[in-house]
This record gives sequence, structure tokens and C-alpha cells, in this order.
Amino acid sequence: MTRRSAASANLAARPRAIDAVADAIVTRCAFTDTQVWIFDLDNTLYPAECNLFAEVDTRMGEFIAKYLGVPYAHARHLQKSYYRQFGTTLAGLMRVHKMDPQKFLDYVHDIDLSVVQAAPELRAAIASLPGRKLIYTNGSRTHAERVAAKLGILEEFEDICDIIACEYVPKPEADAFDRMVRRHGVAPRQSAMFEDMPHNLEVPHALGMATVLVHSAYHDHPIQLEVERWETLPAHVHHVTRDLRGFLETLKPAA
Repeated sequence: MTRRSAASANLAARPRAIDAVADAIVTRCAFTDTQVWIFDLDNTLYPAECNLFAEVDTRMGEFIAKYLGVPYAHARHLQKSYYRQFGTTLAGLMRVHKMDPQKFLDYVHDIDLSVVQAAPELRAAIASLPGRKLIYTNGSRTHAERVAAKLGILEEFEDICDIIACEYVPKPEADAFDRMVRRHGVAPRQSAMFEDMPHNLEVPHALGMATVLVHSAYHDHPIQLEVERWETLPAHVHHVTRDLRGFLETLKPAA
């Protein structure tokens, strides 16, 4: 199977208009110059179907309810409002309530990882990519290390750029990506960004990165519902896949 046909196969569930656009974009943005591969963590490196982030999501509501002394329902409302307004719930809590972030991060990431299974085929696909590999997450390094270790892929990554390293400036803010790029010496035009949230790909696209949306049926933001109605790919999304491992396998160098 060629790269073009494999990438189009990843979009089999999409309307035919998207298939046509994505097929053209594969030709224009085929990763031939990519030397740095940057992956979001949650619902990107592990499948959203394992529902791991739902546990993080619930613990956020619990923490907010206790911290602010409000009913859980109101805490959930604040949680989602801050997420949509500030990029992360944590950013909203810090800005509006001047909260110290460390206890929040420790609490929300203290989760059961038994649902996350080792992914040797994903590890092999990541290992086959030429160049550097980074995890870039709005979560904590500890959380990323635990999840990546459970998947069996941690050793494939050069480093992790987390929310603390970015001084709590979250994606999708341009300043967050600038901090990541400077911290890790990333040349954007030689890099690719993999994300489950399409608006988190707008700045990478503007910087010149190749962009890949890892899409799933998991919805906790209105923009994820909008994706289901797409008839064409927006300019900042070069590729869409529901199968990260399968997509990466299409990029393996020819034997």
C-alpha cells in the first residue's frame, strides 16, 4: 500500500470530500523533511476508547468542588468553562482563583492505569520514525511518564515537555508552543505535531509544522463535535487518522 492510499484509508469513515482533500495534502506534506516528531499524550498516544482521560476529568471536578467549597455540579460547570475559555481547566483556576497548581496536578493524575495496555506495535512504529521524538502535553511530566511507561513507549522519546516546563502556559496559546520550541531546539518546518484537539494544531501549522489530527469518538469539547460535521479539512489540519499506529506505519522508510 502506498503512503497516499494508506493515509486515505485512515479517512474511510469521513465524507468523500474530505478523502479528496486529504489525498491531495498527503502529496503536499509527506513528511519527507520531518526530523522532529511531537506527540500530545492524552487521547493521542493511547486510544481514547480506553476512557482513561474520563478518570482525570472526574478527579478535576472533585478537586475543584473541595478546593472552592462548591457542589460537584457547579465545580463541573466551572471546570468546563475554564477549559474552553483558557485552554485548560488549570489555567482558569490559576488565573481566576490564584490557585497553586502542584496539588491540582498531583490529585488529578493520581489515577488507575490498569486500562492502558502495552502497545508493542505502536512502539515499533514510533521507533521506525527517523529523527527525534518528543511528548508535548498540557499535563504533568509524571503523568506522561507513567502512561508512556505503561504503553511501553517511554524509552522511544528523547524528552517530555509538560505544563510545568512551559511555566503553566497551555496549548493552544502561541506562547506555549514558542516555549516548547525554544526549550527543545525544535525547527518547526522540520517537525510534525500529532494532536487529538484540532485547535491545538493551528499554531503548529502557522509555524510551518506538518499536522496530524488523531480523531476519536471521545467528546469533551464542542470542537470535537464540529469535526464530525467536517466536509473538508481546515487548512491547519494536514492529515486525519483514527489509528495512530496504522498511520505511522505508512511512514516507515521503504525496505
